[in-house]
Amino acid sequence: MKSFSLIRQLSWREIETRYRGSTLGAVWTILTPLFMLAVFTFVFAVVLKARWNQGEANTTQFALVIFAGLTVFNLFGEVIARAPMIVTGQPNLVKKVVFPLEILPVVALVSAAFQAAIASVILLAFQVAFGSGFHATVLLVPALIMPLCLMTLGCAWFLAALGVYVRDIGQLIPLIVTALMFLSPIFYPSESLPPWFRPLAAYNPLGFSIEAIRDAVVFGAFPDVTMWFVNFAGGLLVAALGYAFFQKTRKGFADVL
Repeated sequence: MKSFSLIRQLSWREIETRYRGSTLGAVWTILTPLFMLAVFTFVFAVVLKARWNQGEANTTQFALVIFAGLTVFNLFGEVIARAPMIVTGQPNLVKKVVFPLEILPVVALVSAAFQAAIASVILLAFQVAFGSGFHATVLLVPALIMPLCLMTLGCAWFLAALGVYVRDIGQLIPLIVTALMFLSPIFYPSESLPPWFRPLAAYNPLGFSIEAIRDAVVFGAFPDVTMWFVNFAGGLLVAALGYAFFQKTRKGFADVL
C-alpha cells in the first residue's frame, strides 16, 4: 500500500515537472496532441489526400487512423526510450536502501499513460465530430491496452537494470524505438505488407495493440479475443521476467553508480 502511495506521488510530481516553468503549464498536454493531429490532417488529408483501405473514408479519417496508432505507440516508445536512464538518473535514490527502485519504471509508465489518455480524449472528440462517430467498442480500450502496458513495464524493468551496467544501451534504444515505429502498422494497414514479410510482422508485439485499439476507436471493430489472450499472456511473461531480472541485478546498482 505504501508503494502505491509513493507511485501516485512520484507520478504526479513527474507530470507537474514536465511543464513546470513554462508559461502555459499543463495546457501543453492538450496543445501538443492537438498540434500533431492538425499536422497529420493537413499532410495526409489535404496534401496527400490519402485514404485508409477500409471502405469509404472522409477527408480526415487517415489522419485519425495515424493519430490513433501513434498514441498507442508513444505510450510504449516514451517509456522504453527513457528506461535505460531511469535508474542511472537517480543515484541518490539507489543509495537509499529502503527505497523501492522497482517502482521507477512504473512511474514512467503512469506518466506516459497520462499523456496517452489526454491524446485519446482528443482523438475521441475528433472522431465523433469529424470521423465516423462514437463506437461502443471504445469501452474496450482499457482492456485492449493492458497487454501492451504489461509488456512495456517488463521491458522497462529489464532495460533500467541493463542500463546501469551497459551505458551504450541508452544510445541504442532510441534507434530501435524509431525502427519499431516504422515497422509497426501505424502508417499503413498490415494487409498492405508484402506476403513474404507478414509472418515476420506477426511477431511484432506492438502490432496487435495498435491495430486492435485503432480498429475499436476509429472503425468500431471488435478485437480478436484469442489474440488478446495470447498477447496478455505474453505481456504477463515479459513483465515477470523483466521484474525478476531487475530484482536479481539491483544488488550491484550502488557499486556501479
